[in-house]
Amino acid sequence: MSAHCQLTGAVPGFGNHVSHSHRRTSRRFDPNVQRKRYWLPSEGRYVRLRLAAKGIKTVDALGIEAAVARIRARGGKV
Repeated sequence: MSAHCQLTGAVPGFGNHVSHSHRRTSRRFDPNVQRKRYWLPSEGRYVRLRLAAKGIKTVDALGIEAAVARIRARGGKV
């Protein structure tokens, strides 16, 4: 599952395209996932995370150490 955020757990949503004639075809709403690299001072290395835009803002607010702790608490690998 490539389009998911490691921190917030955001995953694609599904819905329908609705045309002018009101025909419906399925579509997918993907989260805004970016690949971002952070320096993790406690381990002395960089970590590369796949985060949604909201996840990046969360890391900015909490700090990378707390964010990595949350990812590991959810069972994610960093």
